[in-house]
Amino acid sequence: MAATAQDVRLIALSLPDSTEKIAWGMPTFRVGGKIFVSLADDDTSIGVKCPKEDRAELIAAEPEKFFLRAGHDDNYAWIRVRLAALQGAGELRSILIDSWLQAAPKRLIAAHPELTDATG
Repeated sequence: MAATAQDVRLIALSLPDSTEKIAWGMPTFRVGGKIFVSLADDDTSIGVKCPKEDRAELIAAEPEKFFLRAGHDDNYAWIRVRLAALQGAGELRSILIDSWLQAAPKRLIAAHPELTDATG
C-alpha cells in the first residue's frame, strides 16, 4: 500500500524533538529548527534532505520514485520523493529517519542510537 500524507505526518512527528510548522503554505517538519521534510501542496510527494552527491544516483536507479524540481532544488541538498512509488510505511520511515539524521543536532542523534541503526 502506498504511503500517504498522513503517514508522513505520523512518522515525522514520532521522531525525537520533531515539530510541524507551515512554511510556504505547506506542512514542514523540523528538528532543532531545521526542516527535514516538507510535504508538497498536493500531498503526492515530499522533499527530504539528501547530499547533492547522492541525488543523481538515486534518480538514475529509481526515477519513478526520486526527482528534483528543476530550478528549485538545484542548489540545495534536497530530493523529492513520490509517495505512491514507496513500498509502504516502512520505506517511508527509513527515508524520513535518514533525513532527520542529516538535520538533527549531534547531541540529539547521540541520544538516539536506535535511529542510526535503523538506516543501516
